[in-house]
Amino acid sequence: MIRHLFKMIWNKKKQNALLISEILISFMVLFAVFTLLVFDWQNYKKPLGFSYENVWLVSYNNAIKTNSNDSLTLFYETVRQTVKSLPQVREISFVNDNVPFSNNSNQTGFTFNKKHIDHVNWHMAEDSYKDVLGLTMEEGRWFNRQDIGAKNEAIVINEGLKEMMFGKTDAVGKLIGDDNDKNKMKIVGVIQDMKDKGDYTRAGIAIYHRADTGAFRSFGRMLLSIEPGADAAFESRLYKTLANAMKNSNVEILHLSDMRKNINYFSLVPMIVMLIVAGFLVINVALGLFGVLWYNINKRRGEIGLRRAVGASGSAVTGQLVGEALVVASFSLITGSFFAVQFPLLNVFDLPSNTYFMGLGLSILFIYLLVLVCAVYPGKQAAAILPAVALHED
Repeated sequence: MIRHLFKMIWNKKKQNALLISEILISFMVLFAVFTLLVFDWQNYKKPLGFSYENVWLVSYNNAIKTNSNDSLTLFYETVRQTVKSLPQVREISFVNDNVPFSNNSNQTGFTFNKKHIDHVNWHMAEDSYKDVLGLTMEEGRWFNRQDIGAKNEAIVINEGLKEMMFGKTDAVGKLIGDDNDKNKMKIVGVIQDMKDKGDYTRAGIAIYHRADTGAFRSFGRMLLSIEPGADAAFESRLYKTLANAMKNSNVEILHLSDMRKNINYFSLVPMIVMLIVAGFLVINVALGLFGVLWYNINKRRGEIGLRRAVGASGSAVTGQLVGEALVVASFSLITGSFFAVQFPLLNVFDLPSNTYFMGLGLSILFIYLLVLVCAVYPGKQAAAILPAVALHED
């Protein structure tokens, strides 16, 4: 029966070419939509890797103009102590522009074992950075004052970079850097991956350098861990304190919880746009299927009546029409799947292979369900045609 249906649809391929093309285009768009949905879902279910609640971000600029690192350090240490003297402030850490839930990013790369590693998120962090964000150490420790003057610069990496370079083996104590670089960096700790660009984005690979005395020159932000329950009155007090401490600076205070919401909304925009486009295509496919099936029923009333007259049941008639619609969809899906499997094979967009295959499976399932729903009702209408009436009209 299935072979007969395929042969019959193949013989009518010119008549069904438009519908096959329409389903094919819809399938490819749905493949992209479901792949994006699966990718976002896979990222969302992974742990965030740090704590953002009760963490505030302070941005500032032009706080002090001096060429002396000692004067710079003294100024910002005074600011630190002034801010920490407030009872609601638990901890403070000066940071560079690459802060959680911002659109800023600093990336670098290096060669390791003759393999170049690109797109490494570069962070300059203080000793207090770990405590402010509540980072989880998977191996080793966070850098501290004992690393001052060490032969090799102490760094911390995340799990993603560790697995890329060392796999399942321990990374603590290993030296990394360009192959021809004599000043290697020593890994002292490995932290859990941080999804610092939103819940729906990958954590990426990251490296954390310890800030030295000259780092204040490149800093323009500070992260504050605040006691729960701090209200607008305290925020106003904090702003006045910072404005007085840094008189020539423009100070802005943001909450990481609000920044997380904003960056998540921004991440959902491509998904929403693609869902709208896919929705219009699905409606067009559904209307096309209904139209083709109704046309076929009216055109084949004599054939349907004859089949009923020689003993075919109503369910058999319905099954044939539904089967024909599913076969038409199958031609589109076979062609579309050929193109879809090229994405994981060629590693397009650098997504995991299982993400593509899950998106492919969901797209095929959705198309078949759509075709089944659209074909069942016209099929039942065809099964209700009386043999005598159909043969009389013919």
